[in-house]
Amino acid sequence: QVQLVESGGGLVQAGGSLRLSCAASGTTASINVMCWYRHAPGKQRELVATITTRGSTNYADAVKGRFTISRDNAKNTVDLQMNSLRPEDTAVYYCNVNRFGGLYTYWGKGTLVTVSS
Repeated sequence: QVQLVESGGGLVQAGGSLRLSCAASGTTASINVMCWYRHAPGKQRELVATITTRGSTNYADAVKGRFTISRDNAKNTVDLQMNSLRPEDTAVYYCNVNRFGGLYTYWGKGTLVTVSS
């Protein structure tokens, strides 16, 4: 099992920045892709960003150029730097990691990000 703990959420004004962090513990061997998802009220869960073990990244179109995902393989952490935040970025953000190419997937409990206009 892998346990994920997110931190860094909160309330910020539009245009501001937040940095989310996620720490993985437990059976962390063979973790490959690490991701951030978000779930806004009344909307479907959305994949925000992914990063592979080698550092290759992908972003949702809605956050490209504003959000940056990074990871520390030695510490089993993944961060999401969020700049130029907009009210539509308001959501619960979830950390997700996969082991063995997605055979096993794990979720954090989420951290709330609220962007006021």
